[in-house]
Amino acid sequence: MLNLSVLLEDAARETPDRDAVVFGDMRLSYSFIDTVANQVANLLRARGIGPGDKVALSSPNLPYFPMVYFGALKAGAVVVPLNVLLKPREIAYHLEDSDAKALFCFEGTPELPLGEMGHAGFQQAEGCEHFFLLPANPAATESPIEGAELFWAALAGQPGTFAPAQTEPSDTAVIIYTSGTTGQPKGAELTHSNLLTNAMVDDTLFNRTLHDISLVTLPLFHIFGQTCVMNVGFYRRATLVLQPRFEAKQAIELMVKEKVNLFAGVPTMYWGLLSDDTSDEDIATIRENLRSAVSGGSALQMEVLKGIKQKFDVDILEGYGLSETSPVASFNRPDRTPKPGSIGLPVWGVEMKLIDDDWKEIEGEGPGEIAIRGHNIMKGYYNRPEATADSIKDGWFRTGDVARRDEEGYYFIIDRSKDMIIRGGYNVYPREIEEILMGHPDVSLAAVVGVEHPSHGEEVKAYVIRTPGAAVTEDELVAWGKEQFANYKYPRIVEFRDELPMTATGKILKRELR
Repeated sequence: MLNLSVLLEDAARETPDRDAVVFGDMRLSYSFIDTVANQVANLLRARGIGPGDKVALSSPNLPYFPMVYFGALKAGAVVVPLNVLLKPREIAYHLEDSDAKALFCFEGTPELPLGEMGHAGFQQAEGCEHFFLLPANPAATESPIEGAELFWAALAGQPGTFAPAQTEPSDTAVIIYTSGTTGQPKGAELTHSNLLTNAMVDDTLFNRTLHDISLVTLPLFHIFGQTCVMNVGFYRRATLVLQPRFEAKQAIELMVKEKVNLFAGVPTMYWGLLSDDTSDEDIATIRENLRSAVSGGSALQMEVLKGIKQKFDVDILEGYGLSETSPVASFNRPDRTPKPGSIGLPVWGVEMKLIDDDWKEIEGEGPGEIAIRGHNIMKGYYNRPEATADSIKDGWFRTGDVARRDEEGYYFIIDRSKDMIIRGGYNVYPREIEEILMGHPDVSLAAVVGVEHPSHGEEVKAYVIRTPGAAVTEDELVAWGKEQFANYKYPRIVEFRDELPMTATGKILKRELR
């Protein structure tokens, strides 16, 4: 038996009174989080949801996330975290594709009404039977959304104890949605063993103190924040200081107030911390406490790395991974001199190699496509045997990322064989955007690429050929896209063309557009 919920169970036994999460004025202990998770597990069982059933969760970095996440795992269910920026159409797709039986969704704010959008998506997904609203005001007694059951009301009367389901190491624990150049997102099935082992390996990579205090600004619905911050944090009995949305000035304030000693982020977050006009006193406090800084998601600019070292006296250690690899596959180890610009060496129990298009290994420096094998490789893409077979062969997972390797075995990403765009640490897949854009009556053809952006790394740009006689403007198409896509996805830039560069076979030459 192995159940990932042991991370919370064990911490609650050993350090029941320690703050597990801090959010605003709330300081919630490990025993409290564990008790609520037990109530969630009992609620799910009472509603007929058990081992193998899928439970979707749409929540920013709030105490609700670990409560529901570990509660569903205790029940033996599979957690399906959803990006909180998804629109109803996208939510419905994820619920139906994952066969989710329940959705726990945060109410949101007037600016971002997650509850309304989640409920609209839920109503479009025929197979999803239960909708639980996570209220912005925990004391609320009436649901602001008709037909939505309030979380705390549903938990009323549920026991605070629960014996976790006896899941096997190879059972799916979490389905993380990712995509490729073929269009619609795919669910990567990560097992209890994948996620627990990756958290334990990650624990050896980051400096540890007697009581770790982590600033959690990476979204927990993303595998980077989920494994490297929440799961590693609970494994260490750390205190997680939650920030639902990264804002540099508030992040600095939280780091100072809570004496944060571990920070993990994407390059744009470090760029924000570096750009903030921080007082000398606050800088001194951060320098005194911050012991570890970890970066992933995309390549870190050299000037940012040097600037953070100069400002906060901490080295940023870069790593590499994907949703399909749980995620960490390589890392610049703290016991060796880091190599700026490198994604480091394979972590314990993981192998990496360079391959060509035919899966043949490339010796020496390369370049070649990175392939990975080890305990971190996903079970496969949910209900997509062909996509799984295309991605995994003899235990090796091909990443789509092109790299070179130096004489010491350090890897350096040099390109992406897939057309994926990384905007502010979020993955954007052009094919999905193109397909929806071409559903607009005034769009004949669209090609989406990433263009350089000073703070987000890349921005989404669409090259569009209008339908004959159409007069749609850039502003109109951007506004339309904003209604169709999550906030990080829609094209901010539209350029109209009479024609697009193509090969003789009709394939658009995106490298020329870039």
